[in-house]
Amino acid sequence: MHELLPKAAKIRITQKPGRLTAKALHPLDQLLLFLPKRPKDEMWRAIPEGKRIRSAMAKRAGNDVPVLHTRLSNQRQTQVLGATVAADTSTFELLTIARKLIAAAGDEKAATLGICVAGLPGAQQQAIGKAAIAAALAAGFSLPSYKSTPSPARLRRIQLLGLDEQLDVDRIVAEAHGNNLARWLTVLPPNKLNADNYAAILKDLATSNGWQYKRYSTRDLAKAGAGAFLAVAQGNDNDSASIVRLRFRPNSKSATPDLSLVGKGIIFDTGGTNLKPFASMLDMHGDMQGSAIALGTLLAISELNLPLAVDCWLAITENRTGPNAYKSQDVVTAANGKTIQTIHTDAEGRMVLADTLTFASRERPQLMIDYATLTGSAVNAISTRYSAVFTNRAGWHPRLKRTGERSGERVWPFPIGKEFLEDLKSDVADIMQCSPTPHGDHILAGSFLGEFVEHDTPWVHVDLSSSSHKGGLGHIPSEITGFGIRYTMSLLLDERILQDH
Repeated sequence: MHELLPKAAKIRITQKPGRLTAKALHPLDQLLLFLPKRPKDEMWRAIPEGKRIRSAMAKRAGNDVPVLHTRLSNQRQTQVLGATVAADTSTFELLTIARKLIAAAGDEKAATLGICVAGLPGAQQQAIGKAAIAAALAAGFSLPSYKSTPSPARLRRIQLLGLDEQLDVDRIVAEAHGNNLARWLTVLPPNKLNADNYAAILKDLATSNGWQYKRYSTRDLAKAGAGAFLAVAQGNDNDSASIVRLRFRPNSKSATPDLSLVGKGIIFDTGGTNLKPFASMLDMHGDMQGSAIALGTLLAISELNLPLAVDCWLAITENRTGPNAYKSQDVVTAANGKTIQTIHTDAEGRMVLADTLTFASRERPQLMIDYATLTGSAVNAISTRYSAVFTNRAGWHPRLKRTGERSGERVWPFPIGKEFLEDLKSDVADIMQCSPTPHGDHILAGSFLGEFVEHDTPWVHVDLSSSSHKGGLGHIPSEITGFGIRYTMSLLLDERILQDH
C-alpha cells in the first residue's frame, strides 16, 4: 500500500433488531436516539430508563439537535443524545440531523456507538438507520494530519438497535469507503500528492482491487494529439502530467465499458498566466476533487462487485505559471481535431477534460459521467449546498434532480447546447475556450465540453459547486465533502439509468 493512502481502520457494524433491552445498552459509550416529533407514552415505556430520557427531553426547549442529552444509570454511564424526525423529513435533512447528533456527541469520543430508532414506522426506520450509519462512518474517519501529536478517531463499533428488521449495510459501507478515500486524497497537501505520487497511488489501488491500470504520459498524449490537455501541462517544470485510465471488469475482459467515469485532477491550480489572487489560490490543492470522486465511485462499485464494466479516466496535472505556460490567445488543437482559442488560463479544467472526454467517449460507453470543480459561476448560481448538473439528454433533467433528492446529494440541472455556443464563437479557431465576459460561465463550460463528446454518448457533467462547504454538508462533517459518490450510486442503483440503454 502506498504510504500516502489511509491506513485501514475497520469500524465493525452489528445489529440487534427487535425490542430494546437494558442489557443491549450496557456496552455502549454513547446512544443516539431518533424519535418522532410527538412520542407516545408506550414508546417511552419500551425504552430502558425511558422515564429518565423523557424527563431530559422535557428540559430542553425547541427543536435544535440534540433535543435531549442525559446519561443512563448503568456502569458505563452511557451518554444519550436524541433528535426528533418528522414524517416528511427529506433524505438530506435526515443526513444533516445525523451529522449534527454525532457532532454533539463528539466531545466524548466513543469506541462503541449505539443507534436506536424508536416509535417510527418501518420504512422510516430503515432510512434513518442508513443515514445514521453513513454519518457515523464519515465522522469516524480521520483525514490526513501532519501534526506532531495526532489524535486518531476512537470509533471501533457501531451497533444498530431496535429496528423491526435487519438493515442491509453493504452499500452504505461501500459508499462511505469511496467518500472517505475521495476526501482523504483531496485534503492531502500538494507537495505530498504531486502528479507522480498520484499516479503511483492509483497503480497501488488498481493492484489491490483487481483493476487494469494504464498511464498515458505527455509523450503518449502528444502522439494522440491531446493539445488541450498538453497546453495546461506545458507550464509544469517536469514531465509528470498524465491521463490515467483504470478499468473494472467483473465478468469479462471486454474493452467496451457500460460506464465511464471522468475526473478533473488539477493537483494545484495557480490560475496559470492569469494568476489567481491569494484567497482564490489558497485551497487549490483541492482542485483535483473531481478525479477523487470518479475514483471513489469506482471503489464503491468495485467493493459491491456490481456487474458493470467501468472505465475511470483521470486527467492529472498542475496548472502552473512560468515561461512555458500557455497564454491567452494561444490556439491549440484538441484530440478530436477542433482548434481552441484560449481566453483565460484559469479555465484549465475544461481544457484537460476536453481531451479526456474525447478519449473516454471513443470507447463507446453506455453512459459517461464527468466530475469537476469547474466554475465559480455554479457556486454563484446555486451556492455550495447544491452541485450543478448538465447533460446532452435534456429529458433526463427530472431524473437527475430526483436522484439528488433521493440520495441527499442535491443537484440542480442547467441547460447546455448550440444556442450557448454563440457566445464561444471565435474569429481564429473553431471555438473559444470560454467567454471574455463571465455571464453563465457554468453553462458555457458545459456547452464547451459537449463539443468533445463523440458518438452521441449519453453524458452527464457534474460541476461540483458543493465540493467544499463550511461546517460540512449532509452527513459529512468536514469542509471537503466528497460530494458525488452517493449521488452516482443512487443514479445507478435507484434510478437505474443504465437500464435505459
